[in-house]
Amino acid sequence: MVPGHPSSGQPRHVLLAVPIALIVIVTVVDILAPPSVHLGPFLVAAPAVTASFAGPRTTACVGALAVLAQAVVAEVRTSIVDLNHSFQLITLILMSAFVTSFAARRERHERELTQLRSVATAAQEVVLKPLPQRIGPLRIASVYLAAETEAEIGGDLYAAARTEQGTRIVIGDVRGKGLEAVGDAALLLGAFRGAAHRQADLSALVNFLEGTVSSDLDDPAAPKDATEDRGEAFITAAVMDIPDDEPMLHLINCGHPPPLLLRRGHVSLLEVRHPAPPLGLTEFVEIDLSAEAFAFEYGDIALLYTDGVIEARNKDGTFYPLAERVADEADKAIKGPDALLAHLRKDLMRHVGGQLGDDAAMVAIERMPRPS
Repeated sequence: MVPGHPSSGQPRHVLLAVPIALIVIVTVVDILAPPSVHLGPFLVAAPAVTASFAGPRTTACVGALAVLAQAVVAEVRTSIVDLNHSFQLITLILMSAFVTSFAARRERHERELTQLRSVATAAQEVVLKPLPQRIGPLRIASVYLAAETEAEIGGDLYAAARTEQGTRIVIGDVRGKGLEAVGDAALLLGAFRGAAHRQADLSALVNFLEGTVSSDLDDPAAPKDATEDRGEAFITAAVMDIPDDEPMLHLINCGHPPPLLLRRGHVSLLEVRHPAPPLGLTEFVEIDLSAEAFAFEYGDIALLYTDGVIEARNKDGTFYPLAERVADEADKAIKGPDALLAHLRKDLMRHVGGQLGDDAAMVAIERMPRPS
């Protein structure tokens, strides 16, 4: 049986009572009914209902029980070789065989789905590695929420890397969905992890990321149709450099939603004066990759997020008010990035009624106070 499906464990026994009770009720009523009333055709509902939650063996057993019940009714009322009852028995046997094959097909598909979930989980662990809770003088928390309940990865991404002077963090969102978005996310993450500690200047790092993304989109070896489809592909990203010994952070924003800064109960946007275009669009617009500095004092929390958070709608079509909710939590004197993201995750899912329309990711970074 497929793990977690109602066909395994205690829930199956509870549900199994329904078709068995149906067989008993139809059999008793059919025996007591007038000769002109025939309820035998209703017995086919028992294996049909069983096939919706149980495997082929259980469905076949319930079908056999229904056939036996029909045979008992035939013997009690007339004879098992009676033409009417014979046709009912043949029909019931054929329908039971049909729904049993349906149950086998459904169970096979569920087993394949379970395997796909396992592959998705493994892929997520490889592509989107968990961020460390402590890195240098920083405390970090992250959360990834997939829009599709059967998928665990998508085009949202984040990563952190140490350098000799501090910590670098990237968060991004690939335009589009599906395997291509996952591939683009893996490409950018691999480039960031490979170059973050080698590029001394943040502008040089983002230039390298831009070159990596653009060269992949312009791959001449790609099929013509794929190249045309990829022409509109790009990645929004925010790349941050946080020095260990300086209460500052340096930010380059490539078309990504601006981070939030939480400081002593107040929330502000880290909006750069000269935002760069998303990665992969340099051939269409001029690009300025100058990093801008912001104060990032001890005890401050920087919140990075993807547009799946701020564009999440409730049933009335209202966007999720992230800055307002962060400010509310600031008033409650929250303790650390883990507590902040735990609250925002719960609040966001409550806002959308438990189902996101797009993947969403958040990373919270706190600069720890100097040790006394």
